[in-house]
Amino acid sequence: MKHFRLLPDQIRPIAPGIGGCFASDMIPVDGEPVRYMYREPARGDWDSGWRFFSGVESQEYVDNADNVAIYDVNTIANYDPSIVQFLDEPVGTAFEKSANGEFCRVPFPIDPDAN
Repeated sequence: MKHFRLLPDQIRPIAPGIGGCFASDMIPVDGEPVRYMYREPARGDWDSGWRFFSGVESQEYVDNADNVAIYDVNTIANYDPSIVQFLDEPVGTAFEKSANGEFCRVPFPIDPDAN
């Protein structure tokens, strides 16, 4: 069972209505900030296309389905409000948090299986 850092009554509406996202549990469970995020095409009506990571996950960690889940974007924004200003960015954008704590645009990740 996952133990989240914030209780349900601590989640405020700071980015409501955006939809779902995939996020590493290192953010809501371990309390790590978002250090890497990108927006890919949505996988359904529920999906915003956003993907959020702490940036310290190993590939093995991310490949384990128990460590990544679907969350409401508002939930992840409550854990790291610094993402809110980027949530209107289009599909195909990616951002990484620099050493000074500011997000910088970075190249969109390329799917190695894409043709």
